[in-house]
Amino acid sequence: MPHKKLSMFRARESFVGFLLCTPAIAGLVIFFIIPFGICIYLSFTDNIGNVFVGFANYVDILTSTAFRLAAWNTFRFNITAVPLIMVFSFCVALMLYRKLKGSEFFRAVFIFPLVLPAASIVLFFQTVFSNGGLINGFLEQLNLSAVDWFGSGAQFFVLVVLYIFKNCGYNIILFLAALNSIPKEYSEAACIDGANGFVRLTRITLPVIFPYSFFVLIISIINSFKSFREAYILFGNYPNGGVYMLQHFMNNNFSNLNYVRLACGAIIIFAVIFVFVLALLRLRDRAGDIEL
Repeated sequence: MPHKKLSMFRARESFVGFLLCTPAIAGLVIFFIIPFGICIYLSFTDNIGNVFVGFANYVDILTSTAFRLAAWNTFRFNITAVPLIMVFSFCVALMLYRKLKGSEFFRAVFIFPLVLPAASIVLFFQTVFSNGGLINGFLEQLNLSAVDWFGSGAQFFVLVVLYIFKNCGYNIILFLAALNSIPKEYSEAACIDGANGFVRLTRITLPVIFPYSFFVLIISIINSFKSFREAYILFGNYPNGGVYMLQHFMNNNFSNLNYVRLACGAIIIFAVIFVFVLALLRLRDRAGDIEL
């Protein structure tokens, strides 16, 4: 009898938990799963959505010059900006972790861009990198020629700096959490054995936070795909070919009401990100998983 009452209590508890989760589940189904299913359906039809054309739309988009340019630029941006923000964020987090002089001030400075509106950040970058801005003014003081940051290939550099400026604060928080999770006994034992700072960094700090770094890497990749908002405000619909990203391609097809190409592009991007993140998670599992 006690076991029966316990089972009934657990069933009632599970049912109540399910009811409490119903609004979230309904929102997920209505706003994500159903639209995603419609997107998959549209990707296999003509532009009207009535005739099934198989993989013809995918072949068309993969052979498109605009899509290939956008895919290459997005790949180039990720392999450049993501490692830079990872290294920069870790170095800053390490300095803040060691509580150097002024660390509290710099902690607030790096976190501040997280709460700034995108328009404010873009206005700041326009002030710094415009033809008569601070950077070109400094170059003129050094008798160097000014750089057209917004009308040449230098746009790529501006976009990378903007991405790091906007997102490094979140990575710093994650790295600080990882560094604070390292038991103090490890460093104390290493100091007793005569290990210097570099040895402690390479033999203790980096191996311990290695699984956490996968999580930071995934967040950095996701945030790199969110940099379109600032790039769109800064460079417009059709920027220099060096910064024409997949997000520009998607936005332009949405503006042109070409929903089939938009659906195909979304499915391809989803598949690439899904496979890449899945590979990273598998690699993390092999390296040793630590729950965050």
